[in-house]
Amino acid sequence: MSSKEPKAFLKSLVALILIALCLIAANWQYQRGVTRHAKNFKIDANTSLPVISLSEVKDLDGNEWRTVKFTGVFEKAHEVLLRNRYNADGKYGYEYLTLFNSDGKKFWVDRGWVQAGEKASDRPKTPPTPIGAIELTGRIRMGTSLPRGSFFALPATGDLISSWNLKSKVKTESFYIDLISGEGVTPNTPAELPELSDGPHMAYALQWLFFAGLIFYGRILIRRR
Repeated sequence: MSSKEPKAFLKSLVALILIALCLIAANWQYQRGVTRHAKNFKIDANTSLPVISLSEVKDLDGNEWRTVKFTGVFEKAHEVLLRNRYNADGKYGYEYLTLFNSDGKKFWVDRGWVQAGEKASDRPKTPPTPIGAIELTGRIRMGTSLPRGSFFALPATGDLISSWNLKSKVKTESFYIDLISGEGVTPNTPAELPELSDGPHMAYALQWLFFAGLIFYGRILIRRR
C-alpha cells in the first residue's frame, strides 16, 4: 500500500464525517421549521375562532390562543412582576400578572406591560386592581409556549407557571390568560401575538444541504487531481 492511499482514505473519511454533520444540521433546521409552521397555523386558526366562555373549554392545549370570557375576582395579594420586558418603543419595563379566582379555579392573568420606575429600586406604577366580581376577555395561554410579541426581551423557556407559583407560594391551573379587555382593567400595552413567520429554518436546511454537496464535490475534485 502506497503512502498516498492512507491519506486518500483519511480525506474521504473526513469528508464523510463533514457531510454527515451537514445532513444532521439540515434535518435539525427542517424539523424546527415544521414545528414552527405548525404552531403558527394553530395560533392563526385559534385566534380566528369565535369567543366562548372559559368554562366551555375542555381541551386547553388544543384551544391555546383562543379568546374566552370569564368572570371572577382578582387576588391583589398575589401578583408577579417579570423583569426584562420592553414595549414596542423599546422602553424597559415589566410584565404584570395578578392571580384571578373564577368559580374556585385560580389562574394568572397577564395584565400587560408596565413601565419601570426612574430607579432600579423603584416599584413600577401598576394599574389599579378592581375589587369584587368582574368579567374579563383574554386569550388562553400555556406555560411552555412561544414567546409572545416584540416587546419580550427574553424567550419563554421551561414552565413559566410553575416559576410564578413557586415565587408566590400558590397553586394554580395549568394555564394563564393574556388579558385583552375588561371594565376598568383593559391594559394600555397588552401582551402581543407573536409574529406568524416561519423564520429562516427551511432556508438554513437548504444551506446545509448545499454545504454537504460542496464537500462531496470538493472531495471528487481532490481525488481526480
